[in-house]
Amino acid sequence: DKVANNLSTDGNLLQFTVELDSAALPGVYRFSGRRTENDFVGDCALPSGRLAAWQATLISPFDAKADTTRKGDRKEEEPDTTIVSHLTYPNRAYGLSEQPPQENVLIRNATVWTSESAGVLENTDVLVTNGKFAAVGKGLTAPAGTRVIDATGKHLTAGIIDEHSHIAISRGVNEGSHSITAECRISDVVNPEDVSIYRHLAGGVTISHLLHGSANPIGALAQVIKHRWGQDAEGLKMVAPPTIKFALGENVKQSNWGERYTSRYPQTRMGVETIMRDEFTAAQEYEAAWKAYNALSSADKQKAVPPRRDLRLESVADVVNSRTFIHCHSYVATEILMLMRLAEQFGFRVYNFTHILEGYKLADEMREHGATAGSFADWWAYKFEVYEAIAYSPALMYERGVVTGINSDDAEMARRLNQEAGKSVKVYGDLTLEDALKMVTINPAIQLKIDDRVGSIKVGKDADFVIWNNIPVSTYAKVEQTWIEGRNYFSLEKDQQMREQIASERAALIQKVLKAGGGEKGGEENGYKRPEKVWRCDDAIDVWRVQP
Repeated sequence: DKVANNLSTDGNLLQFTVELDSAALPGVYRFSGRRTENDFVGDCALPSGRLAAWQATLISPFDAKADTTRKGDRKEEEPDTTIVSHLTYPNRAYGLSEQPPQENVLIRNATVWTSESAGVLENTDVLVTNGKFAAVGKGLTAPAGTRVIDATGKHLTAGIIDEHSHIAISRGVNEGSHSITAECRISDVVNPEDVSIYRHLAGGVTISHLLHGSANPIGALAQVIKHRWGQDAEGLKMVAPPTIKFALGENVKQSNWGERYTSRYPQTRMGVETIMRDEFTAAQEYEAAWKAYNALSSADKQKAVPPRRDLRLESVADVVNSRTFIHCHSYVATEILMLMRLAEQFGFRVYNFTHILEGYKLADEMREHGATAGSFADWWAYKFEVYEAIAYSPALMYERGVVTGINSDDAEMARRLNQEAGKSVKVYGDLTLEDALKMVTINPAIQLKIDDRVGSIKVGKDADFVIWNNIPVSTYAKVEQTWIEGRNYFSLEKDQQMREQIASERAALIQKVLKAGGGEKGGEENGYKRPEKVWRCDDAIDVWRVQP
């Protein structure tokens, strides 16, 4: 058969496309390969997207005079109007066509890791009703219409909580232009389309604490989200006591920012302490001025000028008065001790030191102060101020009575926080399996002051739970299902179906492009979508300033 093609060559390499409407699988076939003597060999991308090997052998040279296939004789193709994509929420890969329904569920015969005083319960049933844990025990009965899951040989835990995360934040994580940016709010820039939300569900993570970066001594207000994939920004947000990001160390004093950025006060550790002290004092004075004004009679208020409203000082006043709780980026023990002593002078407490690495040096002081600790499992020596970090620190703090959790600060690592917690069992400590799991469930819930609603399997709490195929802190453990408030947001079965749908849609879209005319195919100049930025604590740029 003679077919139209668009052969291009580069030395012995060649590629071309052929449209076959009469084939068993009609569409555009994309050939690529190499030439050796009189043979061609390579791969062909079928219209389905699958690859197949092909080869060709030269029978006789091409005779141009005998060629009857002329461009003028070809029939013009009608535009391809086939719809191959459908609206999902978010409208991207792994998006949902609709929110999972809230179901009443009975999980039967599971090994239940309660993260409560009840411990680990073998061959136990858990009943979920109206998005809450309704009963935990043996031989439970399921009301009519209840979905029953046979979890024999499976393990059931509360959803994992990541106390330190930067996923689902749009257009930058650090407002580093000022030393203090307490008037800024992560809640204003939550990005519900970040695929990390879905990936976290695949790792059993149901809640993340979205923090400002570590550029400032006093950063922005944080936001807790539940991974309700497919909801808008407001639908992700979880009502929780307000938190704020503080930071200490090299990032704050701009040790590694380069000459372009090192023009902002403070530049030293003593400057960090001083600017915090000054702001706490200013916040106290600001609140006192408002109290004095509000105490005036109506007649006197008409004669007086009210204080100028200052959103930054309002946020810091909430910190000083224990209405907003600090989560402080921290490494070095001397700085941690400094901030605790400074807070005590003003009559409040630092509630959490996040990704703390020298906490083992002053665990007793932290416990007496009332501070909790989020830590990396085994990060050290990646910059000067963490040279004295040790991987035994989480276990040592936990054993000294500090409420300790394992956090990620990393979009990829958050998907295996269960394994990070497991490192404190045999590798870097001697915690029990149960205590290790608490470091990513109930303990971070305590750190976020939401432990009355989540973090453990207890009657009355939100039904955020994960079904595993193995001991949950084991490297062999795989998430089979993740539920939030009685809604199934992830399962291996659904995930496989979506992977097949995505592959099919991709192949169909490529076919539409290949069949389209030149103008339709081109699109806008440089129209490739930039990859999404994965934020880190020390990123001091806006995503749109980054060159593709």
